[in-house]
Amino acid sequence: MAYQTIFKRFEIKYLLSLEQKEQLCQVMKPYMELDKYGHSTIRNIYYDTDSYWLIRQSIEKPAYKEKLRIRSYEKADKDTPVFVELKKKYKSVVFKRRIQIPKQQAFNWLAGKELAPQQTQIANEIDYFRSFYKTLHPVVFLSYEREAFYSLSGDDFRITFDENILCREEELSLESEVWGTPLLEKGQILMEVKTSGGIPLWMTHFLTQQHIQKTSFSKYGIAYQNMIFSKTLGGKLYA
Repeated sequence: MAYQTIFKRFEIKYLLSLEQKEQLCQVMKPYMELDKYGHSTIRNIYYDTDSYWLIRQSIEKPAYKEKLRIRSYEKADKDTPVFVELKKKYKSVVFKRRIQIPKQQAFNWLAGKELAPQQTQIANEIDYFRSFYKTLHPVVFLSYEREAFYSLSGDDFRITFDENILCREEELSLESEVWGTPLLEKGQILMEVKTSGGIPLWMTHFLTQQHIQKTSFSKYGIAYQNMIFSKTLGGKLYA
């Protein structure tokens, strides 16, 4: 199955209540449709250095930041196709490059046990990233329930709703069940608007009517603050 390998877009985040989500889904009906994944449980393994350099830099909100992860849209065994994703953000624009390979091959590659599985520009970029950040290793498991919608008008406008966002430092495996520490308050939903252009008028009208403001919400960033950084402070720190 063909899949997109390169993304360049804006990703704007909002926190909604369940009621606001239900209202928006009614408004969306003439304009949006569930994508091929529909409702999925997304599992991610985030990589970082021994000193958590990548996420510590990201939290400082620099003009440029980057991260590396392995993502699966299902519970994965060793042969399940997963995505190795290199995600960069410069100012407000997100650049994502990814390749799809079997799970065990992905982990072996990032651990330096195998060479790059493909001789492509994306694989070369990931290899350079690995060589630059020499102590990269899995640090956090993040999962969430996602509903993803695409625009019926043919443009690249997308909306995703993430619920039950969980994180943990143990059992960093895509073969495991989802469990961990919640990152959202009860009843909260994280919505992401993804587009290379503008936001449709029907969407801006809804956001204005509901007084919904965009927010800064990094799943890995909040997981780091709550689970790792806070160990020295004895409490949680929310973004």
